Amino acid sequence: MSEASASHAADRRELTAAQRNAVAELLRVSPVADELGQRFARAGHELHLVGGSVRDALLGRLGEDLDFCTDAHPDQTIKIVRGWAESIWETGREFGTIGCQRDGLRLEITTFRAEAYDQVSRNPIVEYGTNLIDDLKRRDFTVNAMAVSVPDHRFTDPYGGLADLAAKVIRTPGTPRESFGDDPLRMLRAARFAAQLRFTVHPEVRAAMIRMAADLDRITAERIRDEFTKLLCGADPITGLRLLVDTGLAERFLPELTGLKLEIDEHAQHKDVYEHTLTVVSNAMSLEEDGCDFVLRMAALMHDVGKPATKAVGSDGRVSFHHHEVVGARLTKARMKALRYPKDVTAEVVKLVGLHLRFYGYGRGEWTDSAVRRYVTDAGDLLSRLHKLTRSDCTTRNRRKAAQLAADYDALEERIARIAAEEDLARVRPDLDGNAIMELLGVPPGPMVGKAWQHLKELRLERGPLEREEAEAELLRWAREQGVLD
Repeated sequence: MSEASASHAADRRELTAAQRNAVAELLRVSPVADELGQRFARAGHELHLVGGSVRDALLGRLGEDLDFCTDAHPDQTIKIVRGWAESIWETGREFGTIGCQRDGLRLEITTFRAEAYDQVSRNPIVEYGTNLIDDLKRRDFTVNAMAVSVPDHRFTDPYGGLADLAAKVIRTPGTPRESFGDDPLRMLRAARFAAQLRFTVHPEVRAAMIRMAADLDRITAERIRDEFTKLLCGADPITGLRLLVDTGLAERFLPELTGLKLEIDEHAQHKDVYEHTLTVVSNAMSLEEDGCDFVLRMAALMHDVGKPATKAVGSDGRVSFHHHEVVGARLTKARMKALRYPKDVTAEVVKLVGLHLRFYGYGRGEWTDSAVRRYVTDAGDLLSRLHKLTRSDCTTRNRRKAAQLAADYDALEERIARIAAEEDLARVRPDLDGNAIMELLGVPPGPMVGKAWQHLKELRLERGPLEREEAEAELLRWAREQGVLD
């Protein structure tokens, strides 16, 4: 028996019955994989299900995207899948990857790689490899360095990924220094996997992340953004966020998070704003209704980033952070712009950060119906998220205070519902439209119509719906004050 065959036999012995069933189930529900493997075999090539697909199959969470590797080059792969695949795309061709679709599954087939990285740009320099073992060694973590051949279902695990999967440990196939030197983004990916899979980062990997954190500066903002978004949307983002801060990675691309660590939270001075923020993120997650709400989680993470710049200690020794929501909204906008987030996503997060304190004071009975209308109108489509963020922001351990805040917000939501039943709060508009304004005032389209419209909207927010005659009278009164009418 060859050394490789002995290794495969040992690998198979390590598989538990449950793990064997997981791989078998993967291939049973995905006969496409065997069909594809048979086509490659007939053409004289190997094909292996690899990486995250094998990991997720063993964890019982396989999706509809399958990753394969092969000794066939892209041109050969296209020739093999043509006529079988329902569609083919070549967007990853420069990295040796050909994509195709079959029976609702998205398949990506990549030529064995033995790639190196440009030590300046950190972009991969693709060199095709010749064997599976070398291909697996170049992968980021051992749990992603396992393969199952198709169609013969041979399990290959040369770097102990199965044992690490069982131990829930994130480790690199080679040394962490070599792995992160090849691609520093892998440090951020380690934190992301810790958040997604609830795994622990091996001490050697963690130590390398600390030593090499500054190397992340060579990675593009877009790649960092994508990894961070996946981390924040993981099952346990708190673990991932702590890892980013503790290793110094956060300081490289999200220094506002690290900056919270030493600030004191005025609502509960026994804990700092950093811990408060992580609790708010966790609270917000518990209020999600259908998977990860990135906008809500990001707003929860950033809602207090304005506190370090606004911290003040009064003569009585009390700490205050006046207008930190305004400063925080500005910092959030700048940071998300630097990370190249889409403008619409950034705008929503910034708006929530800016509004998150609006509720406080409601319980003192100072809010008029007008204030409630403005709260709803200012929040707009984000009202539901603002409700969740505001409730999540209550982290006090004082049970009586927490109960009072919850009761106050319940009362506000009930009041919003009552007013909404009487008025169309979701679309607060003036009682007269632009055409009516121009007709009454005898003016053509232009800035004056916009000013009149805004005045009537403010009146609508202040007093609620007006009868037609009353609205017309108010418009004419305003027009005379403005000198539009004699």
